Amino acid sequence: MIHGYLSRSYWAADRPKEVIAASLENSLCFGMFAPDGAQVGFARAVTDFATMYWLADVFILEEHRGKALGKWLVECIVHAPQLEKLSGILATRDAHGLYARHGFAAPENPKSMMRKKGA
Repeated sequence: MIHGYLSRSYWAADRPKEVIAASLENSLCFGMFAPDGAQVGFARAVTDFATMYWLADVFILEEHRGKALGKWLVECIVHAPQLEKLSGILATRDAHGLYARHGFAAPENPKSMMRKKGA
């Protein structure tokens, strides 16, 4: 289910299944499940468990949106005991409002941030 969604997302469409599997094994993962046990959402945090985490691959399946599940998922993540005292970062193209309500904000000096893309 996770690979199925990510393979059609704007941010991870080109990730092979093996890379997604490795990213899950090396992250703190969060799942959202329906009462019948079906998975309906996911997110992961890449972290050193001491100073910071990168929130990544956050999604709720389309048919389950509009029920505040994304808000709840992010709330659970930022208040998770392993993460709540750490600084969090993320990138988003379209969900700034969701993350702002949980304390995320644009960097004060975006020119101070840099990125190196992988192969």
